[in-house]
Amino acid sequence: MASEREIFSLSGPLYLTAIDWRNTDHRRSVAASLVQSVYVLERDRQQNRLGPKALAPPWWEFFHFRLIQVSVDNEDQSYFGAIFEYKYPNSHFNYSYYSIHGQNQNPPKYVIAFRGTIAKKDSRSQDYKLDFKVIRNNLHNSSRFHIALQTVQSIVQNYGASDIWLAGHSLGSAIALTIGRDMVLKMGSHLETYLFNPPFASLPIEKIKNEKLKHGIRFAHSVVKAGLVAAVKSHRPDSPHKSDQFTVLSAWVPYLFVNPSDPICSEYVGYFEHREKMGAIGAGEIERIATQNSIRSIISTAIGKESEPSHLLPSAFVTVNLSPPPDFKRAHGIYQWWKPDLQCNCKLYQFR
Repeated sequence: MASEREIFSLSGPLYLTAIDWRNTDHRRSVAASLVQSVYVLERDRQQNRLGPKALAPPWWEFFHFRLIQVSVDNEDQSYFGAIFEYKYPNSHFNYSYYSIHGQNQNPPKYVIAFRGTIAKKDSRSQDYKLDFKVIRNNLHNSSRFHIALQTVQSIVQNYGASDIWLAGHSLGSAIALTIGRDMVLKMGSHLETYLFNPPFASLPIEKIKNEKLKHGIRFAHSVVKAGLVAAVKSHRPDSPHKSDQFTVLSAWVPYLFVNPSDPICSEYVGYFEHREKMGAIGAGEIERIATQNSIRSIISTAIGKESEPSHLLPSAFVTVNLSPPPDFKRAHGIYQWWKPDLQCNCKLYQFR
């Protein structure tokens, strides 16, 4: 039996009958809906809902997209991603004109979306394995990631990076984030990227209510990391310099959507806020080093095993949901991001 969340007419953003592509709330809602459609695609597969019984199509057709490809995991044959192509409802639509006169706020030509974990028997085993890889900074060594990366690279090589979106939720946002980083570092392509509840592999310091204690812990953590980095460099001067990659990545500004009540992604709030506080008290150099490294990556480098902390970002446009949710499920859910009455705080963080 289908849940209400899977049925577009009951749970989708029906108010978006006319999309203003220059409106960031509209763009966020469309991206979140396309990610939700991948969840429903997989549930359609699991429930054998075919043809008119399928629930996924309204999640993209409502916004004038068409499904052109589904990404399938080799391990369990589950659907974890999809490519959507925008179909212009107005036959006289002039894309070049809109690009010039709409401040480059175009509808996307293609959206590549990735779902997160589904705790159902047909998909949870493989999804949980990948969740563990995210925690270990090892997602890039999974077959699902490589399938997704090849898909994105093919689209960019064929059509260019302009007006191509990446979008993902939870585990899917970890995939999208790692791909987005790779596209910048290896191909010089900056894709517009929407990351909903992205996992932050760290201790949940943000859950501490005492602000002074929280800042003290973060300060000590930064000092320890900076000291460890200095020690590793003195013993392994040939180790790669993350500062070079961070500088290259700093021009790429993905959109992060986090809920402070969600321990999976809430650390991003403190990660960016602490960076500003450290600069304000004259400890910017310490934080510049600390913000590029995780304890795990430092230890890995020390023993000669490189571990890239792909969740660490130099720059991002961070949107924080200020509406207190009643439980973890809603704090982490994708559906919060298309609510018309969403109360948010939005801020650009740029690494310098």
